[in-house]
Amino acid sequence: MAYNSTLAGPTGSVITRTSRVHIKFTLNGEPVETRLKSGDRLLVDVLREDLQLTGTKHGCGIGACGTCTVIVDGLPVASCLQLAALIDGADVRTVEGLAGASSLHVVQQAFINQAAMQCGICTPGHVMAACALLEKTPAPTDEEIRTSVESVYCRCTGYVRIEEAYREAVALARKARP
Repeated sequence: MAYNSTLAGPTGSVITRTSRVHIKFTLNGEPVETRLKSGDRLLVDVLREDLQLTGTKHGCGIGACGTCTVIVDGLPVASCLQLAALIDGADVRTVEGLAGASSLHVVQQAFINQAAMQCGICTPGHVMAACALLEKTPAPTDEEIRTSVESVYCRCTGYVRIEEAYREAVALARKARP
């Protein structure tokens, strides 16, 4: 596929590789405004380099491994493929935005309880994929869990503990509901 250096922005404006683009979006519940160095910046780079949110990891760079998964407008997104200029007006959540002031998110707690991580590179992607699934489907089937787990590649371990963390997160969320 040929690289197209010109894109239509969210408001119909033209974004080029050399454009300095001003965007506004919600990040982990807080409004953010930033000026991108160029119109072709990727969301993963803006999060890590410009906004200092290093929980989102670089993985394969082609959207195949899921390590860089964040949630954009309720959907899991490979931030290594997402042009940051096109998130203007969006709601973006990263792993840094999950925990409350006094407790971890149920998915984070379940991953700890199940020791569902090894080196930790893929863990934020797995946690965000699990959050996206559980928000959409509070009681996922084993097949839905496996599909979500398989969306993030791990080189260190099998996926048994990760699948168990999903199941525990479902149970913890169920207990937390009024």
